[in-house]
Amino acid sequence: MKLVNKFIDKHGAGHVTLRPEDDEDMWHLYNLIQKDDLVRAPAIRRVQKTSATGSTESQRVRVNLTLQVGRVDFSSSANTSTAALHISGRVTAENQHVKLGAHHTLDIEANRDVRIEKADGWDSIALARVEEAIVPGRGAEVGAVVCGEGTAAFCLLSEHMTLVTHRISVSIPRKAVASGASQHEKALLKFYGSIYDAFIRHIPYANVGLKAIVIASPGWVRDSVFTHMMEEATKRGDKVLQKALREKTIKVHISSPHVHSLVEVLKSPEIVSQLKETKFAREGIVLDRFFKMLGSDEMRAWYGSNHVLLASDRGAIGTLLISDDLFRSSDPIMRKKYVALVEAVQQKGAEVVIFSSMHESGQQLNQLTGIAAILTFPLDIEVVEAEEKEAQDVQNLSEPDMTSPG
Repeated sequence: MKLVNKFIDKHGAGHVTLRPEDDEDMWHLYNLIQKDDLVRAPAIRRVQKTSATGSTESQRVRVNLTLQVGRVDFSSSANTSTAALHISGRVTAENQHVKLGAHHTLDIEANRDVRIEKADGWDSIALARVEEAIVPGRGAEVGAVVCGEGTAAFCLLSEHMTLVTHRISVSIPRKAVASGASQHEKALLKFYGSIYDAFIRHIPYANVGLKAIVIASPGWVRDSVFTHMMEEATKRGDKVLQKALREKTIKVHISSPHVHSLVEVLKSPEIVSQLKETKFAREGIVLDRFFKMLGSDEMRAWYGSNHVLLASDRGAIGTLLISDDLFRSSDPIMRKKYVALVEAVQQKGAEVVIFSSMHESGQQLNQLTGIAAILTFPLDIEVVEAEEKEAQDVQNLSEPDMTSPG
């Protein structure tokens, strides 16, 4: 993402103009743009023109439109390998082709400028997202092939996204006596050949930024896939692929051949040691720590908005786990609540990990309310809630009854 210009005053009012370059940039914009923000971007509008003779013709015209956002939609597809961002709303700045108040949908395009002016000002989370988005040299850091016997999913993992770029399914008949064995071997060779061809097309193995190539499976499949790919690369004289496979490949055991098993992959010691600095590996490590704490010392593992807020009030949070999903709340009061929580926890010197809901670890956290905390010391939820109720009762008693006659 390129930062084209930025003007924000000390109160958070102002605008930022960004130029998205790839799918991950579209995800950043999706997390930045909220209901009622003002967004200006290029759009294609069909207009009717009347000639001197009275005939009309329709033309497609490119215009810059400013919308007050009503809705933001993000989608990513394994079929197109491209993310799409659509922003709907009413036009707030009139031009010769579009009337004020007309409804329109902006289809955000790569390498086209997007100007954002936030309705409630730029808070610390939004500003941090901008700073993170404009760091150069990002992109896919891990290419993964998650496979079983006859199935394979090709994935690219970047800082904030897990993108499934391709899937393969080949029927593998069971081994049988006599001719059955040869059918089994033929099907396996066809499967390995499909994996090799798909790998060449969908995994950018020659990129310097790609830190690891993961081949993950239950059982023996990963070893066979790796062996076949090395043999095929040698046969074809593809020295770049041979070097990448030798230097970057990590073979990992998983319990099931599905994409959600990437959570297991990111927790494996081989991956942790190689990728410990990346955001998605850190998310997996922290989530694993939380679940282990929940199993061994549940008074130090709290989750749910109300409970985590109570723990924060007592200065007990050592690590806050929070999903970026919560900052996309259409209710500005809810967003402000979570922003204030993050700032309060950071001010006390604790760690804050904002999970991307486009990674498996983020989706797991979303299933657990989207917010959790590892505490620095144990707290009994029931005792804390009783203390809160007692404090509330005392406050209610001390407040004058405004309904009684004076």
